[in-house]
Amino acid sequence: MRKYIAEFIGTFFLVLTIGCTVLPGLPGVIPPLAIGAALMVMVYAAGHISGAHLNPAVTLSVCIRGRCESKDVVPYWIAQVLAGIAAALVAVLLAGKSGTPMEIKNIPAALVAEFLFTFALAYVVLNTATAKANAGNSYYGLAIGLTVMTGAFAVGSISGGAFNPAVAVGAAVMKLLSFSQIWVHLVADFAGGVMAALTFRFLNPSDN
Repeated sequence: MRKYIAEFIGTFFLVLTIGCTVLPGLPGVIPPLAIGAALMVMVYAAGHISGAHLNPAVTLSVCIRGRCESKDVVPYWIAQVLAGIAAALVAVLLAGKSGTPMEIKNIPAALVAEFLFTFALAYVVLNTATAKANAGNSYYGLAIGLTVMTGAFAVGSISGGAFNPAVAVGAAVMKLLSFSQIWVHLVADFAGGVMAALTFRFLNPSDN
């Protein structure tokens, strides 16, 4: 139960930060910087308890990699998605308004963007937080947060820059994304997580 609570708390503050910076329309660089920082600190806070996935696609990737028991996958997903919904509702309350859903005009480009940066995120998580060679390192939270920040800057205008199904659900609740297009994030993000895990296992065959 402790693991699931930790996942809820970390995901909650990640999505809350997204809502509280994006809904008020804060200037360009502020949301990506704040979101990356929020993820970084929550990864440091929860890493020793749950592994700090804070992302259903990362949970799937870590499971395939062999560092998350299959029995924990669905409870992690439930905690993460519920946190995203709860944080979205609180963010709307704090901002005093919901957003205007982004219309993804180029579906293939959005699929590629979400896939690539979810792959990058999961790949960084696996190599910094789960690899034997990096056991006990002190930089994994920073690396993970900066990966999301980079993705938000790079392709946020193309796909919305979720790289996380729980974030996508929360963004849809806040009306930053459209529920009718959320499948783009679900398909691409889970595919990116799976590919990252397979790539890690190929590149690190002795790291079990």
